[in-house]
Amino acid sequence: MENVTVNFLRDDDITAPVLIEGLPGIGQVGKLTAEHIMHELGAEKIAEIFSLHFPPQVIIDEEGVSHLVSNEIYRYAGEDATLLFLVGDFQSTSAEGHYILTETYLDIAEELGVQRIYTLGGYGVGHLVENSRVFAAVNMPELIPEVEAAGGSFENAQNGGVIVGASGLLLGLGVHRGIEGICLMGETSGYIVDPKSAESLLHVLKNLLNIEIDPTLLQQRAEDMEQIIAKIREAEEMKADEELSYIG
Repeated sequence: MENVTVNFLRDDDITAPVLIEGLPGIGQVGKLTAEHIMHELGAEKIAEIFSLHFPPQVIIDEEGVSHLVSNEIYRYAGEDATLLFLVGDFQSTSAEGHYILTETYLDIAEELGVQRIYTLGGYGVGHLVENSRVFAAVNMPELIPEVEAAGGSFENAQNGGVIVGASGLLLGLGVHRGIEGICLMGETSGYIVDPKSAESLLHVLKNLLNIEIDPTLLQQRAEDMEQIIAKIREAEEMKADEELSYIG
């Protein structure tokens, strides 16, 4: 097996000017957002990506059949936009692999005519967030006004920081190929799957893409998660009361 193998399921008329990356990350915010958009638009899978740098395991489907782990490229072509999506369940297991895989993603992007990449992720703050902000980073300064007009914030940049994995490397390596890069990060606690943060991220992204996406399913998932969070908070309060009673 090669370091990376890309299998295209079709090769006719699959170009697109925009690629949206939604691989796993903090709070699964980017993954939730990208997969929601794909579902709402009815995107079609056009490629599979296999790599030695993915975890050494297989996925068992509902019928008991095993499949090598992979990431995937989907495409949507409509009157409002033509988009590519990079999604999957895995990032690299090594630092070297992150670079190798990202260069492959950029090779695919160049081959398919991508001019701009949106990378999606979570911005972990270590506590539960009521109203998630969407922080941003770009690889070309002239993109900043457009992102701010769409609702993204660069407030987090005041203290510097890093973006780990494909979401960061696609910006850092992409600029050397002349590909615009915008990273959007939904504010999240970092220790739960966060559809509420994904909904906030979706709002900013659809402004940038100038398309309409129904957020209903994300809202429903967020409401379900709110019930779980309420139980977590209740348990934490009970524990705190018990500790105070013990001290008293």
